[in-house]
Amino acid sequence: MPKITYIESSGKSKTVDVSSGLSVMEGAIQNNIPGIDADCGGSMACATCHVYVQEEWFNKLSKPEDGEQDMLDMAFEPKKNSRLSCQILVSDELDGLIVTTPTKQT
Repeated sequence: MPKITYIESSGKSKTVDVSSGLSVMEGAIQNNIPGIDADCGGSMACATCHVYVQEEWFNKLSKPEDGEQDMLDMAFEPKKNSRLSCQILVSDELDGLIVTTPTKQT
């Protein structure tokens, strides 16, 4: 089972096992990760699951679709490595993925 590390904006981190096929957001919700609110439940209708993907992992992900990019434009302090965690599907290739939550969600 792939391991995903979630780092809070404070620097505190938690590494958890997330089943392949789930989203990084679903893994966060199932493991009570603070900083990922997921108000829309993963339907890409908000930006409250916004994360920063660590640089070495960012280019291993598929490019964000236009709808995701539109939502990221409304996120709190988006950066070039911003993604919606509901749009990142966990797979064996993402074992070791590291994401950081922003200081707040919109």
